[in-house]
Amino acid sequence: MDKIKMTTPLVEMDGDEMTRIIWKMIKDILLTPYIDLKTEYYDLGLQNRDATDDKVTFDSAYATKKYGVAVKCATITPNAERVTEYNLKEMWKSPNGTIRAILDGTVFRSPILVKGIEPFISNWKKPITIARHAYGDVYRNVEMTVPAGAKAELIVTKADGTEERVLIHDFKTAGIIQGQHNIDKSIESFAKSCFNFALDTKQDLWFSTKDTISKKYDHRFKDIFNDLYEAEYKDQFEKAGISYFYTLIDDAVARVIRSEGGYIWACKNYDGDVMSDMVATAFGSLAMMTSVLVSPDGVYEYEAAHGTVQRHYYKYLKGGDTSTNSMATLFAWTGALKKRAELDHIPALNDFADKLEKASIQTIEDGIMTGDLASLSTLPNKTMVNTETFLKEVNKRLVQLLLC
Repeated sequence: MDKIKMTTPLVEMDGDEMTRIIWKMIKDILLTPYIDLKTEYYDLGLQNRDATDDKVTFDSAYATKKYGVAVKCATITPNAERVTEYNLKEMWKSPNGTIRAILDGTVFRSPILVKGIEPFISNWKKPITIARHAYGDVYRNVEMTVPAGAKAELIVTKADGTEERVLIHDFKTAGIIQGQHNIDKSIESFAKSCFNFALDTKQDLWFSTKDTISKKYDHRFKDIFNDLYEAEYKDQFEKAGISYFYTLIDDAVARVIRSEGGYIWACKNYDGDVMSDMVATAFGSLAMMTSVLVSPDGVYEYEAAHGTVQRHYYKYLKGGDTSTNSMATLFAWTGALKKRAELDHIPALNDFADKLEKASIQTIEDGIMTGDLASLSTLPNKTMVNTETFLKEVNKRLVQLLLC
């Protein structure tokens, strides 16, 4: 069988710890035997980010803007413990935050549904897609500790040199302070991505903030969404038979729990970070959550929604057998390959990626799965396997599908 040819490279962003090990397994077992894989490679492993003073992260993001499609492995966002563990020059910012800021995109996350993995919320019958604003707020914040006796003010210096000041707090005792921001252009891009994605997938769109408390910051989000909907999308939504709905974040949570799924829930950056993990876990496993960053100018970056699986990695380093779920990382690759196939008009590549997804789902539904799913599955006969064995079982089914 001749390998499938690619014409334009994917931007490949390698990562950290156990997901880096899985990344190579997926390529070796399921991709390079069948595809003449073209990638522009960037090592976003923490040690290389430190060695390049994080320049590699910026380079990978600009390459993604150039080529249009990227696939990213999970990466470490270092805290104080990681700075010591890896002897870092400094506590580098989240690579995801940097990439999202450069691409100005929206993150859409949806669960992979398979038979035997039942949602913890029994009335959920359809996927719930979380649309996460991917710029600003706490992820682009500035913060400091404040000594007792200090006064904190919010000061805006306008273009004409005049200042606007608001007292934040008189610190009678020591404390902390944080500054956040967002920009109208990014909020508008977020809203447009959400409205367009809803139309493309023919799903209702929900949006939630806490504008009753945050009467300027969160209310700005609400107003931009509403104004854009009324001016550009209302008629399209009505023709498509779908709806746009705004509510407070706490009411949205209650509605989500009572729903059967089948819609897009748009959230601000932090809300989306938290709620995507909640939805993923409630559907069965964070390792079964797909993620794609979509920019307003049509750039796509696919990644797994979970982290680097640190605990399994330490076990792996000691020579232990690891049973780490590779599904979300695998679907990041298939998503990127399908988008590249669409843009470059390569039907064979799209067909391959589609069959690879089917083979992976079939493997689980045949009762062969990693430990996290084995503990959740309601299938009567199931076998827990390690990561490499699972991928080899997927390959067996892929071969059969490719022969059809």
